[in-house]
Amino acid sequence: MREIGWAARGACRTSDPELFFPPAQSDEHEARAKAVCERCPVLQECRAYAVRAAEPEGIWGGLTVRERRGLRFSGDRRRAAAS
Repeated sequence: MREIGWAARGACRTSDPELFFPPAQSDEHEARAKAVCERCPVLQECRAYAVRAAEPEGIWGGLTVRERRGLRFSGDRRRAAAS
């Protein structure tokens, strides 16, 4: 997929996918995943993609599904790309 070519540069590329897509969500899991996202060189691209694509699962761009949904429904997509 050309649109997500940036993913090859993501800080998560060498992490266990279960960190971002856990079988059972917990605050600890979420904090660990978000810590990886904080140091990611493609954080903004990832976040913008996830909001635009309405990714239904996982942590993308340092945001949970609920956080992304809030951005989508608030109509504040520019904030997602700038954060």
